[in-house]
Amino acid sequence: MIATANRLNTVEEYYFSKKLKEVNQLIFDGKPVINMGIGSPDLAPHKSVIEAIQESLIEPTAHMYQSYQGLPDLRKGFCEYYKSNFNVTVDFATEILPLMGSKEGIMHIAMAFLNEGDSVLVPNPGYPTYQSVSNLVGAKTILYDLEESDNWYPDFESLEKQDLSNVKLMWVCYPHMPTGAQASLELFEKLIAFGKKHHILIVNDNPYSSILNSNPLSILQIEGAKDIAIELNSLSKTYNMAGWRVGMVIGSTKNIESVLKVKSNMDSGMFFGIQKGAIEALKLGDDWFIGLNEVYEKRRELIFLLCDKLQVQVNKNQVGMFVWAKLSNGILSETFINNLLYEKSIFITPGTIFGSQGEGYVRFSLCVKEEKIKEALSRF
Repeated sequence: MIATANRLNTVEEYYFSKKLKEVNQLIFDGKPVINMGIGSPDLAPHKSVIEAIQESLIEPTAHMYQSYQGLPDLRKGFCEYYKSNFNVTVDFATEILPLMGSKEGIMHIAMAFLNEGDSVLVPNPGYPTYQSVSNLVGAKTILYDLEESDNWYPDFESLEKQDLSNVKLMWVCYPHMPTGAQASLELFEKLIAFGKKHHILIVNDNPYSSILNSNPLSILQIEGAKDIAIELNSLSKTYNMAGWRVGMVIGSTKNIESVLKVKSNMDSGMFFGIQKGAIEALKLGDDWFIGLNEVYEKRRELIFLLCDKLQVQVNKNQVGMFVWAKLSNGILSETFINNLLYEKSIFITPGTIFGSQGEGYVRFSLCVKEEKIKEALSRF
């Protein structure tokens, strides 16, 4: 047997990849499992998006290799989205790069900027992929703890006491996943100042800003942010296009060129039809988000009721497409979710998959139809 690369010793199979095998086996065995664990939108994209990809298939260039930088109209669409939603001006020619999902961008950024031995600041709790990609490229992960008592914001006083001389990059994600905490412009100003002071690249992962959020923000709204910050975004949640794999990364011309060096060696361009569909999605106005959020608001109210049944605490000011809930003292997250799965056939996510600071918390997805949430409520 051929030995695997040493880097595989630094990561494990993604939690949902493993756990869903178990969940699917229970379903195969006849258990009526309701899956509230995954943030995969169950709603369809707008009909104009579907029509756009259908019509694109007969165009002469539809099935050829596409530009590594994406269609100009797609980049322009992203730029218009940032202008209308965040009042951020982006040069479509040099400051934006379409991605096959923002998860891909996390790896590209790590490969573009991190050398073996560099240190990376990773939020705890936070999206597990930040730590995984850092490990895969041989960087040293430094977890920075986030606390509910501080609105899940970084403790800059604590960070300043650490040796930051070898830190090259800092991952942040606001609105925060998994807690749903919303950022403020003041927080973003602190992050930009922190990055400039210590020469650390700040990368904000921002795919949830339009879901159940009346005040969407971008770190790029801060003056001078592009000098030291990059922002990732995605169409997966905002336009129900998770399986399409369409994202973007925005930053200075120099930083985007660096990411492109990696990306252009990893793929051969995004499928033409998907790009045409994404262009149409980005044309959708406020009515789209109003309708989308009306659905999620109804679901969230039902999840709040379910949380009451389960006697878990929620902060009702959280945003995004999840509900983050606190367990009673002493109850372990994985014990709680396993009991719920085996006793009531309801699957939710343990907070521990997002880091040690997630212990004592669980997460519910809003990507579940109302009738299914009502069915879950009826099981109590």
